[in-house]
Amino acid sequence: MGRIEFTDNYQDLSTDNGYQFKFFCECCGNGYMSSWKANTLGVAGGVLRGAGHLLGGVLGRAGSSAYDIQHAIGGPGHDSALKEAVEEIKPCFIQCKRCGKWVCQEICWNKERALCKNCAPILQRELAAKQAEITVEQAEQKLRAQDLTEGINLTAQAAVLCPECGAEAQGGKFCPECGASLIPKTECPKCGAKLAKGAKFCAECGNKM
Repeated sequence: MGRIEFTDNYQDLSTDNGYQFKFFCECCGNGYMSSWKANTLGVAGGVLRGAGHLLGGVLGRAGSSAYDIQHAIGGPGHDSALKEAVEEIKPCFIQCKRCGKWVCQEICWNKERALCKNCAPILQRELAAKQAEITVEQAEQKLRAQDLTEGINLTAQAAVLCPECGAEAQGGKFCPECGASLIPKTECPKCGAKLAKGAKFCAECGNKM
């Protein structure tokens, strides 16, 4: 039997009923699955197991033996199926002579440089990505230079909830639900004394806030 490649980048999906393998690009991780190939010995073992469960005795044990042997030893049938799968999937891959990785030709192979994209990045892809990155950076810089606070009083103390009804404030001086003032009072309207934060009565004249 000839050599078998891709020995370090495939997943064996074979069962006692047949063989199937999935090969992965060592660069992007994309998977390529081979065609299903039935396993005559596995199918026979399955039939024997089914009959054994019904009839019992030696026939059942024979089926189990066929199953166990097939899983314990891959055998030439398994190797032959793997070789066929490699020949089927190999046209989708190419080996980079610089890093030695098997990569998919569609996504990860730079034809102009005859190397994988990790060893020789594809210029147009990198250029497009960098253009998009710089466009976002420049847009952010220009946005920061714009005055987006026009019409907003940034010095007035902001109230999240109306102190009277608890409604969420939408800006402005008065609550849109009950009309209560959203601007905290800092002076007593009766005597002009400075009020403590959250005071309900004036400490000087006793006026109710």
